[in-house]
Amino acid sequence: MLSVSLILVVLLALGFDFINGFHDTANSIATSVSTRVLSPRQAIIMSAILNFVGALTSSKVANTIANGLVDSASIKVQYVIIATLIASIIWDLITWYYAIPSSSSHALIGALIGSSIAYSGGLSIVKWKGVLDKVILPLLTSPILGFAIGFLFMSILYKLLRPFSQRFVNKWFSKLQIVSAAFMAYSHGKNDAQKSMGIITLALVGANLNNGHVGVQHWVMLACALSMAFGTSIGGWKIIKTIGVNMIKLQPIGGFAAETGAAVIIEVMSSFGAPVSTTQVISTSIMGVGASKRLSAVRWALARNIVWAWIFTIPVTAILGAFITTIFKIFVQ
Repeated sequence: MLSVSLILVVLLALGFDFINGFHDTANSIATSVSTRVLSPRQAIIMSAILNFVGALTSSKVANTIANGLVDSASIKVQYVIIATLIASIIWDLITWYYAIPSSSSHALIGALIGSSIAYSGGLSIVKWKGVLDKVILPLLTSPILGFAIGFLFMSILYKLLRPFSQRFVNKWFSKLQIVSAAFMAYSHGKNDAQKSMGIITLALVGANLNNGHVGVQHWVMLACALSMAFGTSIGGWKIIKTIGVNMIKLQPIGGFAAETGAAVIIEVMSSFGAPVSTTQVISTSIMGVGASKRLSAVRWALARNIVWAWIFTIPVTAILGAFITTIFKIFVQ
């Protein structure tokens, strides 16, 4: 039988997925909207559908969240998960309000680590090798890869298409960018929706309600996929403007290069079960595309502010999660 606290975990996790949907909608549609390849309505509908489809195709990232970062068997109370979700939702809403494309993934991971440490009173509850392999290394490498692939891919396209007119290039890449935007939306759902699946699975394991195994149950996958798709359908206009307009002025060919490069990286990371930040990957891929034309094409002051938000996300949410967990320990136990 589901307890009240477990029901609250599920509702908060789906709420986080919903917020993640409209917070990170910009990841998959900002470039196609800014280049006017798709109308905002068309882009959002396409993104919502493919986020949903992507979320149902794998559970490797969910298993990392549920079993690879903290000792799930040691978490005997649901308020640790509740604190994790509250902390990450607060961070997502703050960064959305200020139009900062921060990482919902790292917010959730940071809050989970901080909440778990505060609950256990020690560091041993954290699987530090898993954190290093699945979080820290992808956190460091994926933005670098995003920039490098965006830069190289765009440079190659410039050379290959130099003989053709701008009108010809825009005509064809306006069509191709629809494909790349769809690929990006699919890969976003495949990686990001799984974080909430992992959190719900972690709670079910702690309550001995996961049918004797640690895999993700089908109803969890479906509920999280629907929640993210619904959130995506709302649209995150502030962050769309930050990524797709304010950072760099893109043409369809640049949008295609950025989305394709970012989606490839996310797919590779998802295959290893790494909860990578889709926000970081697409943002740095866009920076790489801009830099391939000329360094001044990128608004580096804005890029610097975005990078600072990435750096602070895990420690801030860890502290916030630890604080909320400590409050629960005082009043619940």
